[in-house]
Amino acid sequence: MSDLILSPIKEMEIRTSKISGAVSLAQGVADFDTPECIKRCAISHIEDGDVSKYSLSAGLIELREVIEFDLKKRGISYDFENEIIVTAGAIEAITSTLLAILNEGDEVLIPDPTYTSYQEAIKNAKGVPKFIPLDEKDSWSFHEEKLEKAVTKKTKAILFCNPNNPTGTIYSREQLLKIIEIAEKNNFYVLVDEVYRDFIYDDQEFFSIGNFYKFRKRIIYIFSFSKSYSMTGWRVGFLATDKTLAQRILARHDVLVTCAPVVSQWSALAAIEMADEDKKYFKDSFRNRRDLICSHLDGMKDWFEYQKPSSAYFVFPKFTEKLVKALQQDKRIKNYEAKDYQKKSLSWKLALELLYEAKAVVVPGQAFGQVGENHIRMCFGRSENDILKVMVRIKDYLEKKYNQK
Repeated sequence: MSDLILSPIKEMEIRTSKISGAVSLAQGVADFDTPECIKRCAISHIEDGDVSKYSLSAGLIELREVIEFDLKKRGISYDFENEIIVTAGAIEAITSTLLAILNEGDEVLIPDPTYTSYQEAIKNAKGVPKFIPLDEKDSWSFHEEKLEKAVTKKTKAILFCNPNNPTGTIYSREQLLKIIEIAEKNNFYVLVDEVYRDFIYDDQEFFSIGNFYKFRKRIIYIFSFSKSYSMTGWRVGFLATDKTLAQRILARHDVLVTCAPVVSQWSALAAIEMADEDKKYFKDSFRNRRDLICSHLDGMKDWFEYQKPSSAYFVFPKFTEKLVKALQQDKRIKNYEAKDYQKKSLSWKLALELLYEAKAVVVPGQAFGQVGENHIRMCFGRSENDILKVMVRIKDYLEKKYNQK
């Protein structure tokens, strides 16, 4: 098995921590604090002595009951006793699932581009990530023929997030149905991470793959409280799947973490029951910030073209031909302690240059797959002030360096 690499997103944040005055739109962390109702609940349970011991490995019964009820309101049916597991965030849910279903050498299909940590989670379970190129010209869509072509006898699962990170794409009901039908035909699992499900803009329709009840034994539904409730540091999420598979996953989950942090579990319960208004406020704020960052991109048409995201809180602009040529021709780029594969990538070249020369932090598009090359990802979950600083710094730097007469 090849060595795992640190997530490029985390690498950019580590580099940023060493540069005074750098402003980051890299990591997917909103600038909002966790809502007060959630914090008060946590404090109350700490004071009452409810968090000092393990919960059941699958999670607090009270929380799983509430999760079951919340899923049913969304048209998704799983039993809290046997089919829902509370996890230490979405990535632990994904890791536990992959460890449960993969044998060494099994292949897991993932979109290109997609969230960076999926590749390493698959490798960690001794699986092989296999990319399916998305069609940027068709709103970053899955194409049925590309998916079918990628399937082999070693295919064990497909893993993707809906809405997509980094593109902000929402997959349609028709696309999701094609995916699940191909999985049924070829007997592999479907892992879907819906961490950004609550941030859908402009009256766009969102359909959950969990609504396909007929295929529930093939689906692993995954959610994290991190984004919807500004709880990235609390490390709590859940997965839901058919009870036979859930029991296999539970054994891996128990080995990895015993149980999710109990104080975070009580807080997740409070989030579902009391934080709807906070969630709506976050969504409205992110919509405004999306429009802000896009307005600045509109003023950088020499350098970037982009699709306005309809969900999540990322924009994924593509380099114009002018910027590609400028980066290819420029010989003044410093080493920046770049690794060999980073030196060969224009998106890494630009991201490192912006970090060290302009103190503006973004994520190189190659981090999300080869189709992501010649793009960068920017998070508009950050404050309007940080968005403004980064966009002004990027524009000023590119204009000064590459528009010289």
